[in-house]
Amino acid sequence: MRGSLVWRLPCKARGRIAGFRVGGYCLQVQRRSLLTTSHARGPSEPPLFEQTVGEHFANVVSKYGDRIAVISRHQAQRLTYEELDRKSNALARGLAAGGLLKGDRVAVSLGNSTEYGIVIYALFKLGAVLVPLNPSFNVDQVVAALSHLEASHLIMSTEVNLPRREPRSTLPLLQQIVPNLLASKLESQAIPSLKKVILVDNDDGRVDTTSFKCTTPFSALSSDLAQDMLPIAQQGLSPHDVVNIQFTSGTTSMPKAACLTHRSILNNGVQIGDRMLLTPNDIICCPPPLFHCFGSILGYMATATHGSAIVFPAESFNAIATLKAVQEEKCTALYGVPTMFVEELDLLDEGKVPYERFQHLRTGIAAGSSIPAELMKKLHKTLNLTELTICYGMTETSPVSAMTTTDDPIEKRISSVGRLMPHVEAKVVDPHDRTITLPVDTKGELVVSGYLVMKEYWGAPERTAEVMVKDEEGKVWMHTGDEASMSPDGYISITGRIKDLIIRGGENIHPLEIENCLFAHPSISSVSVVGVPDDRYGEVVAAFVVQREEAEAKITVDEVKDWRLNSIMNRGCLESGHDSFNNMTLFHVPRHFVANDWN
Repeated sequence: MRGSLVWRLPCKARGRIAGFRVGGYCLQVQRRSLLTTSHARGPSEPPLFEQTVGEHFANVVSKYGDRIAVISRHQAQRLTYEELDRKSNALARGLAAGGLLKGDRVAVSLGNSTEYGIVIYALFKLGAVLVPLNPSFNVDQVVAALSHLEASHLIMSTEVNLPRREPRSTLPLLQQIVPNLLASKLESQAIPSLKKVILVDNDDGRVDTTSFKCTTPFSALSSDLAQDMLPIAQQGLSPHDVVNIQFTSGTTSMPKAACLTHRSILNNGVQIGDRMLLTPNDIICCPPPLFHCFGSILGYMATATHGSAIVFPAESFNAIATLKAVQEEKCTALYGVPTMFVEELDLLDEGKVPYERFQHLRTGIAAGSSIPAELMKKLHKTLNLTELTICYGMTETSPVSAMTTTDDPIEKRISSVGRLMPHVEAKVVDPHDRTITLPVDTKGELVVSGYLVMKEYWGAPERTAEVMVKDEEGKVWMHTGDEASMSPDGYISITGRIKDLIIRGGENIHPLEIENCLFAHPSISSVSVVGVPDDRYGEVVAAFVVQREEAEAKITVDEVKDWRLNSIMNRGCLESGHDSFNNMTLFHVPRHFVANDWN
């Protein structure tokens, strides 16, 4: 019989204010017995909210209406919670007047901005479905996404601003979707369901859309009428309604469309903010995009459910703008993926941004991939992110199922993704026999159950059935495809993707382990490891690396072999937390290196 972990609250529980929780809950473990099999449950408290996002947001506004909700640095705009509420009410009424109904799918292709923040709450209040699109999508991707969902509306910017690229007009893409933009009625053979295109002018006059009679300016849907102070009626909306469809970033040709509900994204956002100990005094710098769960749920939903302020440094990631936003807005939290943090630290090392005014930072979220020990230590020392948290999740789980706390030891934040969120259950199972739950500290496939699991993949029942599996008790388990292990005290470590294993001459090699080791090399700023075909071994390891600018020469296989041996003898990587480095035998060393600056 397996052991159990009993969670109890709290050491700093701050209760409910005006019907919603704020601040953090300090989760403690009462060790009745340690786990013996890899099956754990998160805390059963606090209870889940059984509200729509709009209902919960109304409570936030009633308590913190005069506090800043959104700061868009590149637009020089700030919105209080009352202003965000009023503007989203106005947009919701404008959309409804134009025929938008509950359940209609609305594709949104925008950079981080106040308009995006307003759109999100307008759609949630109406019960329409937010469908975020990556602004870098080409016309084939946009058409495929909107056609698959039979989207009725498309909200897009007139220009796309991507990292390290010049602004690009969206007019050529739009003309392929709607060939006759001068017509009075919108018609699209490519997307027959499309009824309305709404344009957000972000081009400073570079794109003239005044003659496009069949499109609608975003500004025309908003007003400052007195009625916008009145709340949008929530009748007919349920917490279990699908309100957000996120396209996954899987390896298949057509990304899957994960259907998320009010209940799943609202409670996930609340729990993320709780683990970070967010309060209305926090100011969160969020460079990750709103078209991704990282920006929209870990960022926007977590801050808005706690009365905190969110800062958008730029439309898309810009390291200098991010650091300046932290300094000038006195941010208390910073979000990012490892590559973002590396670029920011490089700017500081190169003297392009001064080492100053980071004293207000305390927490943040690192997600997207594992955080190497050296990077974690730099973030602690340089940016004062001593309470940085690590998240694990996937689009299909709304998205976070496990997360570290602000006071977890640094070793746990390096070696694991923390413990389960409240009301979440997880197991590590044999990937070849899903009915077998493995012992602790044994690698297998991570499966997750609870409120956070998506409803389905839109229009794909067979693909849904592949990953959402009911057990004999009727409980639905989401099969993540991630290889993981679970410690006796409930910490989960992600060791790679089941399908990404490199099998070299019968030996299983985990790309993530090698990536973590190579990241410690002083000349490497980022790395991706893959398997490539080999006549003798079936597969061998290949590493694609981005060298630091100050590196004098291209990295070679021989250099890495020598460095690996010296590091093991000096135990440099072990002291840095790279336990996997000690297991990096010669067959782990990449046979092939591709080094480039990728510009």
